[in-house]
Amino acid sequence: MKVFIACLGTETNTFSPIPTGMANYQETMLFRGDATRHPPNLHSAPLHVWRERAESDGGEVVESIAAFAQPAGPTVRRVYEAYRDELLRDLKAALPVDMLLIALHGAMVADGYDDCEGDLLRRCRQIAGPQTVIGGELDLHCSITPEMCAAADGLITFKEYPHIDPHERAQELYDLCRDKALGKTNPVMAVHDCRMVSTWRTPIEPMKSFVARMQELEGSNGILSISFAHGFPWGDVPCATARMLVISDGDEAKAGVLARRLGQEIWEMRHRTAPEIVPYKEALQRAAALAGPVVIADVSDNAGGGAPSDSTFLLQEILDTGLTDNVSGLYWDPMAIRHCQEAGVGAQLNLRIGGKCCRESGAPIDLNVKVEGIIENASQPFGRVTANIGDAVWLRGEGNVNLVLNSIRGQTFHPDAFAQFGMDLSALKLIVAKSSQHFYAGFAPIATEVIYASSPGTLNMDFAAIAFTKLEAPYWPRVEDPYVDTDGQGN
Repeated sequence: MKVFIACLGTETNTFSPIPTGMANYQETMLFRGDATRHPPNLHSAPLHVWRERAESDGGEVVESIAAFAQPAGPTVRRVYEAYRDELLRDLKAALPVDMLLIALHGAMVADGYDDCEGDLLRRCRQIAGPQTVIGGELDLHCSITPEMCAAADGLITFKEYPHIDPHERAQELYDLCRDKALGKTNPVMAVHDCRMVSTWRTPIEPMKSFVARMQELEGSNGILSISFAHGFPWGDVPCATARMLVISDGDEAKAGVLARRLGQEIWEMRHRTAPEIVPYKEALQRAAALAGPVVIADVSDNAGGGAPSDSTFLLQEILDTGLTDNVSGLYWDPMAIRHCQEAGVGAQLNLRIGGKCCRESGAPIDLNVKVEGIIENASQPFGRVTANIGDAVWLRGEGNVNLVLNSIRGQTFHPDAFAQFGMDLSALKLIVAKSSQHFYAGFAPIATEVIYASSPGTLNMDFAAIAFTKLEAPYWPRVEDPYVDTDGQGN
């Protein structure tokens, strides 16, 4: 069996002012046929699984491009088309192939392409032909589109948020597609539109039990796979709402019934699962009254959702209210890092920090700081893999106000982003992590409480007020019951 593997994706915040160009892909991940010769990261991990599984089955593996960009605004058209066409040329050269497995995101938008995954999968199908089994692994913050479903034999999303399960989902997709290629099963997909725009935290009840129940349903009664695609709230595309995807063995009607049933369960839990987001000033007041360390997630400035990761709203409030014994980060500020590297560890500087990228960054802050540490080519753990954060600097200001700056834009995944400098997080009153949820697995065990805070950032957490122009269908919470039409009749 010949297996073709590749990766192409990013998560596009269409409201972000940061263009996604060639440098972003090069800095985040770009391999040309050799990703599996390098240590796995969040985006390349599925390719490692697929190569290992295919070769253990005695198969031949053809590896193409593996390109992924840190979330930002739409990908520049010529960049998307160049990477897409490179993958397609490799596929043509590899023909015939029995299986084609692609690690995607599902929320990638480029100039002129609202549905990059659908475009890519459709072109792959045209080249590979109907006999090739095509499968895609998706982030759960994805749009499930008709074009994607029409081109692929199987689509499987991560089940967990934070995303701690890309390896397991890659295994699941391989098994699904291999069994199809061997004639053991005939996977068919059904999708139910949940008509909701929100976020769902899977480690917390009732979502924790819901995810467990989804997995219990797989592998019995002809159900091969179940995915809950949460959607990506900051992608202005026609299919932005959350969707339930069920794959059955040859019975689309059965898959459809289960997708609707599970979608109804999600709908009925909507008020219990809606994230509690506290205005940032209130969040800091609440944290000040608690024993530490309290972890505050700066959700509106999450680079993993396309934000700049250099906003100063929480930092300015910390300084204005005199809060002490805290650390915040990661601040994307290559210019400030350059000054620190020039001055060296131990230097005292009046440094302009943050507020550089766009209006959503807030105003820059001028702060007297000591350079406590510098780490070149730093990284942080995320699940089984590590994430490069570039050069990182630890700064300390008056009142034991600590900041960590980094040169490669990315969210804060793990306490080691701070602790690797030698700071004792347990002695701090407050830890501010620029992240929406991926921080949770690492930080929750050391936190006395976790608070999610909103600020005037790129990620608007008021889902009812997001300025969609292409999502025309009604959705909750903008409409209390989007299942009822304007005439009051259920549809």
